[in-house]
Amino acid sequence: MTPSDYDYLRKLLKERSGLDLSAEKQYLVEGRLLPLARKAGVPGIPELVQKMKGGAQALTTEVVEAMTTNETFFFRDKIPFDYLKDFVLPALIKARAAKRVLRIWCAASSTGQEPYSIAMVLKETPALAGWRTEIIGTDLSQEVLEKSKAGLYSQFEVQRGLPIQMLVKYFKQNGEFWQINPDIRAMVQHKQLNLLQDFSHLGTFDVIFCRNVLIYFDQPTKTAIFERMSRIIEPDGVLVLGAAESVVGITNTFKPYPDRRGMYCPNTAGAAPRVAVSPVAAPKLAAAMR
Repeated sequence: MTPSDYDYLRKLLKERSGLDLSAEKQYLVEGRLLPLARKAGVPGIPELVQKMKGGAQALTTEVVEAMTTNETFFFRDKIPFDYLKDFVLPALIKARAAKRVLRIWCAASSTGQEPYSIAMVLKETPALAGWRTEIIGTDLSQEVLEKSKAGLYSQFEVQRGLPIQMLVKYFKQNGEFWQINPDIRAMVQHKQLNLLQDFSHLGTFDVIFCRNVLIYFDQPTKTAIFERMSRIIEPDGVLVLGAAESVVGITNTFKPYPDRRGMYCPNTAGAAPRVAVSPVAAPKLAAAMR
């Protein structure tokens, strides 16, 4: 790959997905795109770039998706899910007792292990019986969303982080694969979404999981995303980031929870104006929450 090819790809990925590749990440691009080049019938990345420059839009989309598909597994890092079960849900159940509605957004939900892990936590919470719960899983890649919708995972995938009792309780073996039960799949809605674009149409949320994705963005992009998230999270809502991510020094729209690593709450003193739902949109939003 020539320096000019790499510069072209870096600029493209930054514009299309927010991915901010440093100069020394050429090896990562080669590892992700060489298989795609072979699939496209060209010998290498320079030829792949030439096809993209020639207007191959579908190929360009595949390149962006190949570079932005990140690793995931069930109950990744465990601690955020323990906090959800032991701290976040009890507080929200008490605060939402009158409405009995709970909405959770998984940004960059990838192949579904994170939203389905959340769904299993909700299913294991007896106090939520009779509530309207909604989990929205969004990702830039339509390919990974289709895998998530199917809820079909290999033996290797279910062995990574998934407790054996959850596997037995919520999955059925399907040949060499395991498929998550229909009632758990039905708890998650899937939508294609680019975090660089407006997401106010999703409505407001009680909890936002946005883990291990903003780490790849530059600071101005992170700041803009945090500010837009602050407009669609409830004042007593919770933002959950990855272990290596933080809002500190990036935005004042959220502030850390004391002694809760990776958890943040809206900072009402520094928050951006909240999203307004028009009279026309309100019935649609209400219907989406049913």
